[in-house]
Amino acid sequence: MKNDEIKSVDKKDKNRFDQIAPHPLQSWEWGEFRKKTGIEVIRLGRYQNEKLIEIAQLTIHQIPFTKNTIGYLPKSSLPSRNMLLSLSEIGKKYECIFIKLEPNLSISDIGKSRDDIFTYSDLPIYPSPHPLFTKYTFQLDLTLDENGLLAKMHPKTRYNIKIAKKHGVIVSEDNSEEAFQDYLKLTEETAVRQKFYAHDRKYHILMWETLKNAKIAHLLVASLKESKEEHILTTWIVFLFNNILYYPYGASSNKYRNVMASNLMMWETIRFGKSHGAKLFDMWGALGPNPSSEDQWFGFHRFKQGYGPKHVEFIGSYDLIINKNLYKLYNLTYRLRDIFLRIKANIRNI
Repeated sequence: MKNDEIKSVDKKDKNRFDQIAPHPLQSWEWGEFRKKTGIEVIRLGRYQNEKLIEIAQLTIHQIPFTKNTIGYLPKSSLPSRNMLLSLSEIGKKYECIFIKLEPNLSISDIGKSRDDIFTYSDLPIYPSPHPLFTKYTFQLDLTLDENGLLAKMHPKTRYNIKIAKKHGVIVSEDNSEEAFQDYLKLTEETAVRQKFYAHDRKYHILMWETLKNAKIAHLLVASLKESKEEHILTTWIVFLFNNILYYPYGASSNKYRNVMASNLMMWETIRFGKSHGAKLFDMWGALGPNPSSEDQWFGFHRFKQGYGPKHVEFIGSYDLIINKNLYKLYNLTYRLRDIFLRIKANIRNI
């Protein structure tokens, strides 16, 4: 073997792969889940002296009615030059128009201008006009004790936690099939009520069965007993990966909103993470600085903000261009589609 070589990662290196994966979306198990949904998954590894030191888990997405594809590398480490060269070759092999790079790297991590991030590479990499993953998130330091965490919260948040406890809301981990069916039901209800896009049932089922078996995904349930009847009010799926807690999926009932079940759910999720050795809680998304109260996600942003986390900005989304001419055409088509959808929405509102 060469001293420095990039090649496909075999299953024998799965444990090492997960050890250096910087995010659940780069975990071996996430790749297995995506394979089940019919997506092509490519795992590249950079080896030095036969030791795996860098990974890149890439997914390939077919563009309908064409032979072309788009590559996606979400939440990776910052790819080395050799890794970028290998990604470019993979892109050519799969007839990608471009490969979207969204490193799990914050602005404070890089210590330089965003424009200088990929200057070590002579490849055509430019800021993407169409990012996929949210550019901002909230992160909470879980090395603080519970009193320290409570002290960081907004007074209204602490008050709402007390309200939920007073009403008898109970939060527990429940990874049973019955609890998961409640989660699916509430997810569909929440998507309709709040008018946002949600993955279909098959996606959630495959994600849950794959990541639950790997002990990455955990289902937390907030319930309320009244007149001997139990009401499921809030269900969250959280990830525990490499000592970091994540909150990617949540759903809630429109009933008993006055008991503040979601506030207690967040607090018990924090305690759950601490009890399982998590040092950091990534809340999986936030709006940017000074968000508008008119934004449909403002309430969710403010809810998370109430727990006193740090507002983090990632370096953003970049496109490694494989086919320059088709890339220009793709972006033009994307913009035209966006304009059409906005006009269509305005007509409906007349």
